[in-house]
Amino acid sequence: MTVPCSDMKVLLHGHLDRELDAANAFRVEDHLRTCSVCAREYQRLQELRAILGQDRMRYRAPDALRARVLEALEPAQAAKSAPTRARWWRHLWQTQRLGIPAAAFAAGLAVALIVPRSSPDLAQELVAEHVRSLMADHITDVTTSDQHTVKPWFDGRIDFAPPVVDLANEGFTLTGGRLDYIAGREVAALVYKRREHIINLFIWPAEKSEIGLARSQSSVNNGYNMLHWSDRGMTFWAVSDLNAAELQEFMRRFQDHVAQ
Repeated sequence: MTVPCSDMKVLLHGHLDRELDAANAFRVEDHLRTCSVCAREYQRLQELRAILGQDRMRYRAPDALRARVLEALEPAQAAKSAPTRARWWRHLWQTQRLGIPAAAFAAGLAVALIVPRSSPDLAQELVAEHVRSLMADHITDVTTSDQHTVKPWFDGRIDFAPPVVDLANEGFTLTGGRLDYIAGREVAALVYKRREHIINLFIWPAEKSEIGLARSQSSVNNGYNMLHWSDRGMTFWAVSDLNAAELQEFMRRFQDHVAQ
């Protein structure tokens, strides 16, 4: 599937920072081999990154600014609760005379160590992957309505076997599947279509706390309807702009076929 140059503007930055999944990274590299315009733009971004990393681009922060930043990063309460964790970056700044970019990084890292990190918002991540699949023209890695083609396609690509069912007779057409990366692991994504609405069904092995989850959990995130349930050792997340009632119907139809 060809990646249009309009989408490439966003993907080039992600590829440069090595933030893309394997499938999108392959698409970018394949596009760069055939598109001289995007290849030149990617080379320009690489050169710009190299220039920004040079020592001559670093500037020593003024003493007044350094003092204000140090004061903001080291309030009395934080100093009492974690005196040693803040000490290393103060020493680094004062002894190595870091410039503004490096000092800002060190200060930010110090804050990250002092302030507890919040747990990732899984629902937000799932919606982001759903939207990204539509915007980046990466809806499917294997495009077919044949469940007997989609299911074996996952063999050897992930460490579990997701259930794949054909719901065309119920009004939900299977269009294919792809690999995705959610919550730090590879997951299977089945793609169904209801009229003009796309349903991404994300599947991966359930955690112990999810096994036996009898009731589905519905939610709305950024305008997208979501359903979460667990069945037969798997966790399922359906994400779509389809209305909530029809998404519930999709879940029931899917569960009925898996139970057969």
